[in-house]
Amino acid sequence: MIRYSLKCGAGHGFDSWFKGDEAFSALLAAGQVACPVCGSSAVEKELMAPAVRPARKAAAPARPDLSAPGSDLEERITALRRQIEENSEYVGMNFAAEARAIHSGDAPERAIHGEAKPDEARAMIEEGLPVAPLPFLPARKVN
Repeated sequence: MIRYSLKCGAGHGFDSWFKGDEAFSALLAAGQVACPVCGSSAVEKELMAPAVRPARKAAAPARPDLSAPGSDLEERITALRRQIEENSEYVGMNFAAEARAIHSGDAPERAIHGEAKPDEARAMIEEGLPVAPLPFLPARKVN
């Protein structure tokens, strides 16, 4: 099978698959190749670049280190995350309840971080609790 880039007389470009060049020529001569946009059978092949695969023995490209920060911004966010994790307590999905308890004086005052659903976060902000979203997701523990 071969894929041709085609163009009709009205300038509409489209692709189509054929068994080979002979099959394309026969279908074109019979008027069975038509533009899907306007229906014109005045169709011709477009200039195409061949799909070339690299040799099997070619050296594999070096894989990037995805664990290392890719930019200055990522590096700063990683440093911020480290600082927050070292200087606050992770309370998980209990963040909203714990933040309210600290704010009302029912729990000892301390720095915390955790997770909250969007509606819980909105409610805490409306209640005047000093909370802010963090620019990263918490690390997930996997069994």
